[in-house]
Amino acid sequence: MQGKGIYNKSISKNVSAERLEKYFLREGENYRVKPFIRKMVIFAQHDLVKNPPYCNMHLISCRNLLIYMAPVLQKKIFTMMLFGLKKEGYLFLGSSESPMPIIKNLEVVHKKWKIYKNLETKRAISFDAFSMPDLPDPKHNASRYSPDVAKTTNNTLSEEIYESLANKLDYLAVCVDENNQVVRSYGDTTKYLLHKHFSSDLSELLPKPLAVAFNKLRKEVLETKGSVVLNGIKIKQGQHIVSVALSVSPLMLKGNEKMLWVTFSPDKSTVTPQKELTYDEKIYLDQYVVNLEAELKELKEKLHSSNEKLDASNENLQSFNEELISANEEMQSTNEEMQSVNEELYTINSDYQLKNKELLEINDDLNNYFRSNINGQLFIDNDLRLMKFSPGTVKQINLLETDIGRPLSNISTNIKFETIIEDVKKVLADGCVITKEVETNNGKWYQVMTMPYIQQADHKNSGAIITFNDITELKKIQQELNFSNKMLGMAIDSAAMGMWSIDIETREFVPSPRLKELFGFHRDEQMTYEAAITQIDSKYQTLVTDAVEANIKQNIKCEVEYPLRGFHDGKLRWVRASGDLSYDQEDKPTYFTGVVHDITPHKQDEIRKNDFIAMVSHELRTPLTSLQGYVQLLASRAKNTEDTFSVVKLDKAQIQVKKMMALINGFLNASSFEAGKIYLNEHTFEMNALLNEVAEEVTLITPGHNIVVLPCPLISVKADRDKIGQVINNFLSNAIKYSPKGGHVEIACKESDGSVQVSVKDDGMGVKPEDQGKLFDRYFRIESALTQTISGFGLGLYLSAEIVQRHNGKVWVESEPGKGSTFYFSLPLF
Repeated sequence: MQGKGIYNKSISKNVSAERLEKYFLREGENYRVKPFIRKMVIFAQHDLVKNPPYCNMHLISCRNLLIYMAPVLQKKIFTMMLFGLKKEGYLFLGSSESPMPIIKNLEVVHKKWKIYKNLETKRAISFDAFSMPDLPDPKHNASRYSPDVAKTTNNTLSEEIYESLANKLDYLAVCVDENNQVVRSYGDTTKYLLHKHFSSDLSELLPKPLAVAFNKLRKEVLETKGSVVLNGIKIKQGQHIVSVALSVSPLMLKGNEKMLWVTFSPDKSTVTPQKELTYDEKIYLDQYVVNLEAELKELKEKLHSSNEKLDASNENLQSFNEELISANEEMQSTNEEMQSVNEELYTINSDYQLKNKELLEINDDLNNYFRSNINGQLFIDNDLRLMKFSPGTVKQINLLETDIGRPLSNISTNIKFETIIEDVKKVLADGCVITKEVETNNGKWYQVMTMPYIQQADHKNSGAIITFNDITELKKIQQELNFSNKMLGMAIDSAAMGMWSIDIETREFVPSPRLKELFGFHRDEQMTYEAAITQIDSKYQTLVTDAVEANIKQNIKCEVEYPLRGFHDGKLRWVRASGDLSYDQEDKPTYFTGVVHDITPHKQDEIRKNDFIAMVSHELRTPLTSLQGYVQLLASRAKNTEDTFSVVKLDKAQIQVKKMMALINGFLNASSFEAGKIYLNEHTFEMNALLNEVAEEVTLITPGHNIVVLPCPLISVKADRDKIGQVINNFLSNAIKYSPKGGHVEIACKESDGSVQVSVKDDGMGVKPEDQGKLFDRYFRIESALTQTISGFGLGLYLSAEIVQRHNGKVWVESEPGKGSTFYFSLPLF
């Protein structure tokens, strides 16, 4: 029971309820130990007398067992327990047991409960602990030496004398039998023997040199019946090499026992006697190999002889077994009949119990499923009678427990579903599944699915299952979606916008009828993606296709304006296309969709406005140039006449003229960008030199701010130097304009990810997050009480962004209201 971890209910008297709850599982009338506790314990049969002990044990519990054993056997078992305990391990004995044979190695922890702690860490080899105690057996002839020589547990006077003599003369004497099994030893075994547990074979306990020499001398002594002494055997003891003398002599006892007396002692002789031998490692190793080969040959012969005897014995046993089998057949026939009947009864009983258990589990599963199913379910048999229903069904049908067994036609429902009987009959006849959406009297919608009830045994249709799924919210959302789609369609039709859709996987292009009209096709005419691109002005075709691919591959929103020529009418139109990716339920992009709006009237107005601005700006530049020349001439004359007042005023007039020229140039550049007439004169220059040059020019015009150019590495860029200088000038002018007088402005540049990055940082008023995305739009200005006195048309940052983008660069801003702004632009390195 303990091996299975099962205990009866009586343990609740001695085990607390808390421990029972934590470490046990209740199984009927019994308690089972939880698996994680059971896995900590190993149950194994172990013979304390015959089997070697387990090593390094933390605890050995042996209670009320040793009291049934003789003192000789008790001492042997106590010695094995001491060997098995690790240092500071615990020994737990019964109240009537005392570990007196090993008490010197133990510390008493609790005297009453017989708990002891092991104090010994290293023990010498003890052969007595691993062999059976020698007890007289009247049925067998006892060996000659067993009662007289091997009484290891009786500390007689003679053995004490032998032990003292061996220690005094510093030798080790070992008595072995003809199989090299140690029978008795006198002296300190730690000097000459290895500490190998579970073995009493002397040849395995000796160091290699001694084992080789002993093997040869043993064979010689057994053949000659004479004693042999061998000196000069080198072995390692601790950190030293010592020389050992080995003596092997025959020990003749009464009877046929062949014993050997082996003596180990330090080799103190300097001259080898004539009858004594000196150890030569090579000779003895060779002889050792020869002896091993001889032993192997002898073992093979014995094995062959044993196999032959075993075969003969097997034949005899087989014939004897056949006789026994024939004799037992008649006796077994009756037992088999009785056993077969018992097995059938047991099998039937087990099957019934298993089926009952499965039936209970299925009923529990079905009842819990019904209880947790908020949707209604009806189970109908082939006669259209109600067999079972879930609790959620009462919301749709007026049902009671007494309705089970009644025909379905006699039960009233809350739903507008007149064909329920016909649907059930069709499912019973055809085995199909019918799904319908119906409305209840209180305005709710349900999906009613009628499917066949199939028996697992014969896969036959034996009824029907009617399931009611509440889809009221889904229906409401569907109606709202239909309304939204209708309103969206009306909005698109009223705005005269065209729509398109491109499948990302197949690249299938689906245009709306209005989109076909914008591209000059008939509404019912087919228009492919390639045909639509062909109608776009050749200068803008690459721009449009790149924008489409950037959205599909990089998820960059598509916003592009371009002119096109109608396919049939040849009419020139300007359109604005806006598109983005559409995602499925798994958040994966599936379609690229968008709208196209006809902006031809708006574009024509912009063209006329830009032409007017360009014309006016051009006409204003001529008188301003003359005015600038007159101011410079007057300033030169005032300096010659040392008219300080005139010089100061003329310098201020010169600054205002330069500001007016900058405004006019801005309008001209804006109109040039919009007309696509801007050209880049790219060549290689150093960015840090341009930064210092622009900073010096701005400092001369606006000395009221502290402009600092941070150290910049030498970075060469291929771009339009004048245009990039204009961008830096616009950034600096913007920083000075929106910073307080005496403010600090920093200019920095660095190389990052294959591009040069330039930044202009100020400590001005900052920009709100909602306005940062509009800063680079044309004519955009932040309207607030702080900006009312600051002049400008909102063209500087727009022109800067256009110039940087024409260089395939990027422009952005980082700002926090009240703490200042940092404007960035980056250009790719060649």
